[in-house]
Amino acid sequence: MRDSGGTRGLSNGAPGAWLVRILSLAFIGLGLLFLLAPPAGSALFGLPAPDGGSFGYLPAIGLRDLAFGLYLLILSFTATPRILGLIFAATLVIPIGDLIIVAAVRGSDAILNLLLHGVSAAVMAAGSIWLLKSSTHDKTGGNT
Repeated sequence: MRDSGGTRGLSNGAPGAWLVRILSLAFIGLGLLFLLAPPAGSALFGLPAPDGGSFGYLPAIGLRDLAFGLYLLILSFTATPRILGLIFAATLVIPIGDLIIVAAVRGSDAILNLLLHGVSAAVMAAGSIWLLKSSTHDKTGGNT
């Protein structure tokens, strides 16, 4: 895809493209897990599935993850590495927040879940740095 600022989207052969697309598929999978099997999604997240009306939060988490996965997938074809790197950096709020929530509620009882959220944050941070370092930009915001 081209516009007046140059090429947009990540090259299919670029390692960064595959990182973004694999992560997008992981988020889509997590979203579907929370939508189709909320108790399993909750167990993976690290918190017990709530009862009653509070159970509705689980599909909401699923929709959040599904939408984010779709955003990333679309952006991998339309955005520059710099834009994706900035989005990854902003998205660190999600796994860091998830880690804090699970730690506050379950503490060291949930070491595997905490590790999962920590690894997720590390992958997002590393991906952000990698994408930002692999990009160039000029004063008009054009990137490659």
